[in-house]
Amino acid sequence: MAASPEDLPLSGITVISLEQAVAAPLATRQLADLGARVIKVERPGGGDFARRYDTTVHGESSYFVWLNRSKESLSLDLKSERGRRILEQLLAGADVFVQNLAPGATTRMGFGTEALAARFPSLIPCSVSGYGTSGPWADRKAYDLLVQCQTGLVSLTGSPDEPARVGISIADIAAGMYAYSGILTALFTRATTGVVRAVEVSLFEALAEWLSQPAYYTRFGGAQPPRVGTQHATIAPYGAYTCADGEDVLFSIQNEREWTALCEDILEAPGLVDDPRFATGSARVARREQLNAIVSERFAESDSGEVTKLLDEAGIANAGVNDIDGFLAHPVLAGRNRWRDVRIPGGTAVPALLPPVDLAGSSPRMDPVPAVGEHTERILAELGHSTADICALRAQHVL
Repeated sequence: MAASPEDLPLSGITVISLEQAVAAPLATRQLADLGARVIKVERPGGGDFARRYDTTVHGESSYFVWLNRSKESLSLDLKSERGRRILEQLLAGADVFVQNLAPGATTRMGFGTEALAARFPSLIPCSVSGYGTSGPWADRKAYDLLVQCQTGLVSLTGSPDEPARVGISIADIAAGMYAYSGILTALFTRATTGVVRAVEVSLFEALAEWLSQPAYYTRFGGAQPPRVGTQHATIAPYGAYTCADGEDVLFSIQNEREWTALCEDILEAPGLVDDPRFATGSARVARREQLNAIVSERFAESDSGEVTKLLDEAGIANAGVNDIDGFLAHPVLAGRNRWRDVRIPGGTAVPALLPPVDLAGSSPRMDPVPAVGEHTERILAELGHSTADICALRAQHVL
């Protein structure tokens, strides 16, 4: 059973978020998982545009359902003076302000980092941008695939004949994770020293960090790692091979003990252990095609179950190549009881994965995904607005 927010580590922390799409919502959802009160400020009517990315989850967007559980939604027109005054009220009682609007949007509204520091000295602002809030590309919009292209990730992904995007929003996810850890660090710093530090993360720099290994390889090796499909670009053998029953089994050789076990116990070719063509990791990568031919011939003689059994017995890490249905039915998720039901707008319950970090003695919050503006009246009442005032704000299309 999910814990109430009062029992969780971030109980008492209030987060106000002007967020959309993936990066900022991922950061704030994780804060909500830990018990923070997250008030998501959305445009009246449509709200966060990620609500309309698709309609596959009982009419709701798969992205939005994933990223927005346990939040409260306040609809507010920030182009209006009344709307901005209400945001001021919210920020006066908040601990964290997160935004990933278009470049310069919050500054133009009067909610830039410097302005916030002057008015709300205890507030921790967090900005998530495409290419940073300074520098030559500060004014450029950035979306996940654009950043995958700019960092060179697309050039590393795919088959030898064709590059490909990574199949998830990896730049957004990287930025969201760094924003989350940055906010936690800023909260810790404020609690222990009283010093308030602003947090800034860009999609480009977050993914750039994750490109460090191929960047080093390219800078000092003279050429970037090749695209090799399900093979590993700089380790061999490491990849998927087709067995006699048509199923693929992926395995990885990480050290010389595993190389010896592969040659002797699976390939049944002990002479390969010290064969100068394959005697070192670098030699095996240089002669990948020759080595792959040997492995492929042997795997084609046995069903995937037998190959998996031999690899397990030899202590060599391996896995079948799942599709998403295979992932959804994975025995580890079922065996570790990782699924929980979360309600979405309309009241339907859908399965959601628990956060991957387990804190001993604490269960994460797994509350509903909000409808646009679902909590508007309650939040405004907390701020001291009367029912008549709320009705007037609605009539003025502020809410």
